[in-house]
Amino acid sequence: MNGTTITLSRAKWPVVAVAKSSDLFHRPKKFPQTSRYDACRQKYSRAPISTPDPFLTSASEVIDVRTPAEFAEDHVPGALNLPVLDDQERVEVGTLYKEDVFAARKVGAALITANIACHLQDYFLEKPKDYSPLIYCWRGGPRSASLGIILAQIGFKVHVLEGGYRTYRQTVVRDLEELPGRFKFLMLSGKTGVGKTSILHKLQQQGEQVLDLEGAARHKGSILGLWAGETQPSQKAFESSLRSSLAQFSPSRPVWIESESSKVGLVQIPAHLFQQMRAAHRLELHVPMSWRIRQILRDYPHFTQDRVRLKELLGNLRKFHRQKKLDYWFLLIDNSRWEELVESILTEHYDPAYATSVKRNTEEGHIRNITTLQVDSMAEDYVENTLLADLLEFGSRVYKPIES
Repeated sequence: MNGTTITLSRAKWPVVAVAKSSDLFHRPKKFPQTSRYDACRQKYSRAPISTPDPFLTSASEVIDVRTPAEFAEDHVPGALNLPVLDDQERVEVGTLYKEDVFAARKVGAALITANIACHLQDYFLEKPKDYSPLIYCWRGGPRSASLGIILAQIGFKVHVLEGGYRTYRQTVVRDLEELPGRFKFLMLSGKTGVGKTSILHKLQQQGEQVLDLEGAARHKGSILGLWAGETQPSQKAFESSLRSSLAQFSPSRPVWIESESSKVGLVQIPAHLFQQMRAAHRLELHVPMSWRIRQILRDYPHFTQDRVRLKELLGNLRKFHRQKKLDYWFLLIDNSRWEELVESILTEHYDPAYATSVKRNTEEGHIRNITTLQVDSMAEDYVENTLLADLLEFGSRVYKPIES
């Protein structure tokens, strides 16, 4: 510079504001293209709505995306099973998950998307725009979320159940502790073959509230009681059925129920419900033996057609009867002496067992309010024109609504 001094005027330099680092990262300048993208995304991007209600009334239908085996064990009443993984695929993904989580997620995603594509083509393609399903899996995880996101992106209003099936199951357990106490039960009791179940069905046809335990259990409660061609539901499915029925009843009216032990076949009556059953006013039907025999032969026609199976079931009574008695019953079966067989089984097995049960429950204080009704005939016209009227009159006389 050869010793020359240069003076810089501050007035000629522009003042520049230094941006904070937080401004640089959190306040980016929006270009026109970005604004248009955000507007488009907000307009077309949709997500499923989470709900804790497994009985969402606004839903068009309920879809269970679990495997067929999970669905068969128990499900929300009325749900449709559209599995995103079948039984074998779930096993494969679950096994791989224990070894390599990332690999399992990739395989699971591939299988789930392929299955969802099939459901879209085969089921959802014809759904209207206002279709609004409630979707659930086992715990509200990837299976329900996967289908929910895709259907929501299409434009459907989709709800996904928080916690999945576990939320529903918790609701069932809670309700079966609370609901039975809201009702007054009227119980039909009597020996095997008096026609309790058929009478309850006729009461139901008359508009009465009936909790059909045997219908829910697919079993008549005796050693011969499994319904023809049926298998019993799981304990969870049995409880789902009971909860569904109870939830529809009104506390302002009585609930008719049939006398049962604590187990109906292989399923257990929930404890709080069984406690209310024990406190119910009983109407014990006394019916002539001839009508009981007719009722049983009408209820169990399949056993006269499968003698081998009938002998197998009666063989389970060896712990109560000697082989000589069983051989006599087998002889009656071989000779088609059905009326004699039924009468013998009733008088020598079922009737003594019933008397023992009544005596024990009375001594233990479980039977307190009981009314007996002698029925001389179970002819259809008598049941329709007289017996049902007597039962309804009895119900109105002993029933007192629970004060809210």
